[in-house]
Amino acid sequence: MPNKIQVLGADWCPDCRRSKQFLSDQKVAFEYLNVEFDENAKREVERRNNGKMIIPVVIFADDTSLSEPSNADLAQKLGLEITASKSCYDLIVVGGGPAGLTTALYGAREGIDTLVLDKGALGGQASTTERVDNYPGFPEGISGSHLAELYVQHARRYGVEMLSGVEVRAITRQGENLCVDTDGGESYATKAVVLAVGSTYARLNVEGEDQLIGAGVHFCSTCDGPFYKGAQNIIVVGGGNSALEEGLFLTQFAKKITVIQNLETLSASRILQDRVFDDPRFDIRLSSKVAKFNSGDDGHLASIEIEHNGAHEIIEGDAAFIFIGLKPNTEFLKGVVELDERGFITTTDNLSSSMGGVFVAGDVRRGSTKQIASSVGEGAAALIMVRQYLESLGVLNRNSV
Repeated sequence: MPNKIQVLGADWCPDCRRSKQFLSDQKVAFEYLNVEFDENAKREVERRNNGKMIIPVVIFADDTSLSEPSNADLAQKLGLEITASKSCYDLIVVGGGPAGLTTALYGAREGIDTLVLDKGALGGQASTTERVDNYPGFPEGISGSHLAELYVQHARRYGVEMLSGVEVRAITRQGENLCVDTDGGESYATKAVVLAVGSTYARLNVEGEDQLIGAGVHFCSTCDGPFYKGAQNIIVVGGGNSALEEGLFLTQFAKKITVIQNLETLSASRILQDRVFDDPRFDIRLSSKVAKFNSGDDGHLASIEIEHNGAHEIIEGDAAFIFIGLKPNTEFLKGVVELDERGFITTTDNLSSSMGGVFVAGDVRRGSTKQIASSVGEGAAALIMVRQYLESLGVLNRNSV
């Protein structure tokens, strides 16, 4: 019986990648076994599926399992609440990061009936940051996970209803109401929506990357770095603040950190660059880009191929962590609200989107600074705009808030 969750699947399987991503988003530790290289795992899949090769198979600590589960199936098994208590709310906030949770707790304080929906874990991307040193009020810094935990606790103090592991699939208008549909088949009516869906780490989109996610290719050092204690070399792709911060965090696990940057210089702050250049464990490769991820006989990352001035080089590594920027989580909003060429949501001065009653806050908004402090500020500002909108509809009494 496994002492933690096991995911039995294959690198080429999109449902396997989705299940692994969902568990990672929920900060659930799991072991990935590749059925193409692990005969025991292959036999276990067949045993649990009456001889059929159906993947992924997710095995839990109590030895029960799910075959080809949806995110809703996983959420239910993990004990996540995925159905709201009511079918209608004054405000639905899509996204449970700093911007979304600030909007929600400000709304709850003013008597606005609010529901928060997040497809991942509450706390947002901030929770995956090893350390936050520039957030006011914490002069010694604070871990991202602890800060995110405080946001959630604060929202709960005001009775905000929050669901994690629930993905919004569509937002439509039905008469005077907006309708929010989720992947679990639920539909909620609301007068206003705040989109605070944030962004995710961008990918390189090169050969081998998709297949090796969770098997040596990662996007969160605090989530996956501890798996590589004693590693000879960990590769970090990117040269900005996030990349160097995560690289410094990874030094506690690896003897060497190789940083791959496609520009001629690092783009991180001077203080981070100085720390990295003064640390002999770092090998900085500038004007270099990743051309390919290579797997070993066990199906795990063995090396990467980089291109530098037309020449190619193989660099061996136990793992590769990618930090090359952010991609907005707006795929489901195409055709719903106006997006810019990069997929970020365009807004007016009052944080309103092109769809009436739908407001925007945080990283997903075009022109946002992608900083935690500004996301919190935008969350509060968005709620003020929502309050004015609800007052104009007669939903709120101006004298009651």
